[in-house]
Amino acid sequence: MTFTPTALPEVICIEPQVFGDERGFFMETYHAEKFSSGGIHATFVQDNQSGSRHGILRGLHYQIQQPQGKLVRFVAGEVFDVAVDIRRSSPTFGQWVGVVLSAENRKMLWVPAGFAHGFYVLSEWAEVVYKATDFYAPQYERSIRWDDPQIGIQWPLKAGEAPLLSQKDACGKYLFEAETFD
Repeated sequence: MTFTPTALPEVICIEPQVFGDERGFFMETYHAEKFSSGGIHATFVQDNQSGSRHGILRGLHYQIQQPQGKLVRFVAGEVFDVAVDIRRSSPTFGQWVGVVLSAENRKMLWVPAGFAHGFYVLSEWAEVVYKATDFYAPQYERSIRWDDPQIGIQWPLKAGEAPLLSQKDACGKYLFEAETFD
C-alpha cells in the first residue's frame, strides 16, 4: 500500500496494491500494521455503505461530539471526495482537499476526526463503503454548506447543473456560524 499525505497532511490518500489476472483481482483494503506504518493510528468500530445517483452531493458532514475518522472508498462509480479542516486551532482551518475516488482507481481516503467530509457523484451511480472510528450519533451530526464561499471548494459540477441535496444539507451552516472543533 502507498500512503500519500494530501495538501492537508492529516488527510491521507491510500493506494492499495492490486493483484490481478484474467480471473479478476485481489487487494487488501485494510491492514492494521500497514495503516499504522502509513501514519493512520485508528480503531474502527463501524462499517457503512450507501449508494447515490449522478449529481448527488452529500456533505459536508461531521459529528461535533463522538467525532468520526473515516476511511472512505468507492466500490461502484466515481466521485469527487472532499475533506475540510474544521479545527479552529489548526493552521489549515477552513482549507479543503479533493480527490477523485472510484471503483476503477481503487484509491481510498483517510479523513480524520476534526474534518468535515462530503462527496459529489460524477458517475451515473456510486456506492461508498467507509469505516468509522466512532459510532453514528445523529443528535451530534452537523452539516456545513457545500458552497460556503469562505471554504471555496471547486466542485466539478456539470455546467448549469445544481447538485441534488438532502434537506439537511440544503440547510447546512456557513463555516463562520457552524460548531467546530478547538
